[in-house]
Amino acid sequence: MAETHVLFVEDDDVIREATQLALERDGFRVTAMPDGLSGLDAFRASRPDIALLDVMVPGLDGVSLCRRIRDESTVPVIMLSARADSIDVVLGLEAGADDYVTKPFDGAVLVARIRAVLRRFGHASGPDARGGAVEKSAAADDGLLRFGDLEVDTEGMEVRRAGEPVALTPTEMRLLLEFSDAPGTVLSRDRLLERVWDYGWGGDTRVVDVHVQRLRGKIGQDRIETVRGFGYKLRG
Repeated sequence: MAETHVLFVEDDDVIREATQLALERDGFRVTAMPDGLSGLDAFRASRPDIALLDVMVPGLDGVSLCRRIRDESTVPVIMLSARADSIDVVLGLEAGADDYVTKPFDGAVLVARIRAVLRRFGHASGPDARGGAVEKSAAADDGLLRFGDLEVDTEGMEVRRAGEPVALTPTEMRLLLEFSDAPGTVLSRDRLLERVWDYGWGGDTRVVDVHVQRLRGKIGQDRIETVRGFGYKLRG
């Protein structure tokens, strides 16, 4: 099996070199860059399997780099932020990042998060994280689910709104599939973290909230309802 190629953008020489060595020991192939502009060039030249972007890098900051990558690709992106409560976390997620890790981080935790993201993306066009085909509701016809003007093809992994294709990242697609599997049912943020982000432990619910907002922007603001104090539900 080919090595997983990681693009790592970090301006701190010590962190960059130590993290690169740790990832390589775990079997990853790493391209490490010290700034955002060289990181963008490396992304375009090598098309990595996943990108790790520090928020505060010179030339082109991590959030802007994430936006540029997301304009060109759905490759998974994990942001690295020095403060868990920083607005940078939300900005990174809004820019299209799939997850974030707080610095300083334990190498084993970083590897676990990388592998969790890769598992999600590896199943984005096939079986879901539960290990089988996505279950079809009674309203499905050959895997096609309809919610108003929204159509979700659970076999072809395509979404259309009013007949027009909707471009979703793999994380957004997995989130929509969770809602589509139980329309009208309130799904808690913790459940979504576990099912979509593969968090077997507690996680930051801002990840869910920002992705729901991004998904709403693509499929319709009123399609996913907020149930205060509980979570979200898809309107049938």
